Amino acid sequence: MNISVFGIGYVGAVTAACFAADGHKVIGVDVNRDKVRSINEGRSPIIERSLDELTREAVRSGNLSATDNVAEAVNHAEVCIICVGTPSAPNGNLNFEYVERVCTQIGQALAKADGYKVLAMRSTMLPGTLLKRLIPILERESGKKVGVGFGAAVNPEFLREGSAIEDFRNPPFTVIGQVDERGGDILAKLYADIPAPIFRVAPDEASMIKYACNAFHALKVVFANEIGRLGKELGIDSTKVMDVFCQDTRLNISPRYLKPGFAFGGSCLPKDLRALTYLARHSDVDLPMMDSLMPSNERHVQFAYRMIERLGKKRVTLAGLSFKPGTDDLRESPMVHLAETLLGKGYDVRIYDRNVNLSRLVGSNRAYIEQAIPHIAALMCDTLEDAVRGADVVIASHGINSELAGVLRAGQTVIDLARTATDSVQIAAEVEGICW
Repeated sequence: MNISVFGIGYVGAVTAACFAADGHKVIGVDVNRDKVRSINEGRSPIIERSLDELTREAVRSGNLSATDNVAEAVNHAEVCIICVGTPSAPNGNLNFEYVERVCTQIGQALAKADGYKVLAMRSTMLPGTLLKRLIPILERESGKKVGVGFGAAVNPEFLREGSAIEDFRNPPFTVIGQVDERGGDILAKLYADIPAPIFRVAPDEASMIKYACNAFHALKVVFANEIGRLGKELGIDSTKVMDVFCQDTRLNISPRYLKPGFAFGGSCLPKDLRALTYLARHSDVDLPMMDSLMPSNERHVQFAYRMIERLGKKRVTLAGLSFKPGTDDLRESPMVHLAETLLGKGYDVRIYDRNVNLSRLVGSNRAYIEQAIPHIAALMCDTLEDAVRGADVVIASHGINSELAGVLRAGQTVIDLARTATDSVQIAAEVEGICW
């Protein structure tokens, strides 16, 4: 394809050289003439392993050149890849000056250009930026409509400095946050030879995927360092701890626990987290991230309550009370906490859980019921149908299965906390997810 890459910084220089090496005709575009000259002389404008050689060969083959002429680059391109910087503003927001400027220039060039062109936003940008901020500029300046006169997509990069060429060649996935299907088709063709799955999603979902990745990477660094600080104080080799920790690819390094849903609970996570942070405090080790986990979990329960409160209806059924499905364990169940909050606010609450039979509970689980939540017993219903009948709001604590779907009726609102329903399950009630 004919490609123009706007912004020959770190991401742009790697993107341009790699696509050119793959046989595409690439023009790099930058206002900095030193960068333009560097590319045209076959030199990388940045320091990155193997990029000098790749740039030199791409220029020598005639597949890579550079210019400061936006109109020339737009006329050349089937795909315009925007890689200009979006640095932090003083308040933590992004500085949109550069990306807005280049979109203004591209829009003006589009007004005079022939043919349908796709604009792929490789620059990291917050959700809403493309749809609410950049497309209006492009449409205003070009006089064309997105999806008709030009295509647009958020196309985030996942390059690490020092291994950027390898990351370009072997990414974990390619994300195309398409505004229009035609544009998405062209970008999917562009990336077809890269050995990675392609996910075509909405533009804001693509933006959020990039931020979720980077936030999680930051979280992992902080988590390992907090374990390390506490371990050092206790005389423990935390490198060995984390080496073994990473061997668990079923739970620790895996998709488990990474699905948006309800708060954690049960007999292990809250207890062990409290014990760990207690140990840290008494060892004079500050662990801000660990300390934030229980308050954040509590906020999530309050978020669920506010969703119910906004509906303005008082008859609420909790379909599921244990802290997760397939168990009768109510200890520190966030559903129990939610039930108590609703009762305290004057709601008419009914509860059903097929696994929770109060007469059969034994041991610490029974003691917890008798001591902490004895009033809950009076709210339990013998059947799901009895519990749901007459309810205005149904909390699908463990998701929506066929049994629950079968007793729901029109006019009820279901708040789904687990998102287990499939498209094949017919649901008469209106459904809202807690995180979707």
